[in-house]
Amino acid sequence: MASTVSTQRIRIVVGKPGLDGHDRGAKIVARALRDAGHEVVYTGLHQTPEQIVETAIQEDADLIGLSVLSGAHMTLFRKLVDLLAERDASDIVVFGGGIIPEEDIPVLEEIGVAKVFTPGATTTDITGWVAERFAD
Repeated sequence: MASTVSTQRIRIVVGKPGLDGHDRGAKIVARALRDAGHEVVYTGLHQTPEQIVETAIQEDADLIGLSVLSGAHMTLFRKLVDLLAERDASDIVVFGGGIIPEEDIPVLEEIGVAKVFTPGATTTDITGWVAERFAD
């Protein structure tokens, strides 16, 4: 069976919220998503959830990916999801990764985070999930 490659360009905002100053992983993910053919906007370090949501709305993003290593993932993801709802933008899919304990993942999913990648996830895992999520 021949596989079909989607020609849909997915717009993704990659954000690095909070005070954590380590963005190597976020940059690697952003590059992998770009290399997979998506339009990617990386917001840079120390962004607030408000700034990330505003960027996603302005850029007409399909996805927001958050990288959180600071331990503030519950607060940051919840705030971002709430802001999307307030801005009538809940159709923007939220995913993320970082240092997130396994026991927190079901709670994040309950509040509306579509997928959480933990340490050890490969860029292929992430780009594959995006492709599968947005398959035609």
